[in-house]
Amino acid sequence: MHTLVLVAKKDKPEAAELALRIRERYPSLEVLGDRLLAHTLGWPRIEDRELVSRADLVVVLGGDGTLIHAARMLDGRPTPILGVNLGTLGFMTEISADGIFPALDAVLAGRFKLESRMKLCCRLVRDGKVLVQDEVLNDVVINKGALARVADHEVSIEGVPVAMYKADGVILATPTGSTAYSLSAGGPIVHPSVDCTVLTPICSHALTHRSTLVPADRTIRITLCSETADTFLTLDGQTGHGLQCGDSIEVVRSPNRVQLLRDPSVGYFSILRKKLHWGER
Repeated sequence: MHTLVLVAKKDKPEAAELALRIRERYPSLEVLGDRLLAHTLGWPRIEDRELVSRADLVVVLGGDGTLIHAARMLDGRPTPILGVNLGTLGFMTEISADGIFPALDAVLAGRFKLESRMKLCCRLVRDGKVLVQDEVLNDVVINKGALARVADHEVSIEGVPVAMYKADGVILATPTGSTAYSLSAGGPIVHPSVDCTVLTPICSHALTHRSTLVPADRTIRITLCSETADTFLTLDGQTGHGLQCGDSIEVVRSPNRVQLLRDPSVGYFSILRKKLHWGER
């Protein structure tokens, strides 16, 4: 391992301070920062494409949103990511700021577990043309704006009609994203080792429309069938695209995966108990 890339939460002084300490601690490694962090610290500013092509390890200094941003930066590369939690929940960024150096020492010594996480490939199709193609680690969300009415969403799987969801929107989540927006909309908790897509309507008009688990290799197509203003496609909460009546969103498992470095002594269900207070009364 030669090059370590730091991706930090924006406007987080604690992240900049920690970045300086990491560079001092490992003088034998080339330690680089993302553009904002490099600008803050006066380090050389390198474009994202070159930065991730040089990275042997990505260390996230922030929260789960920063980790998702780092995964998007990697753009399918299998570079491992170590998440250090400087945020609030820290469901994926499980390492505390105090534990970063023992964790990094263990990673450099090869004592950490590598966990492969599924991604979804999403395409926005309008009039037979692909307008947007992207990948997500958490979720694809079709949702209405503040003044939009309930919309009709025609759902099919592998070309077979499933249902017409009359709802505020639809969430298509990975197992990683099952504990995010989908969970708050009534979806299930899915262990990250289970490859599937979680299909969850948002505030459906029909009580029989419940969250559904779909095999990851099946293509799910959702077509917006009503004229409604301010309806958006949001990818991982990072980018948004306006939708029109007749637009289709196609989602299937991506061939690329995200590699997360995890502490082997910390299990998934212990994280559920700690972070979500799961099972408490």
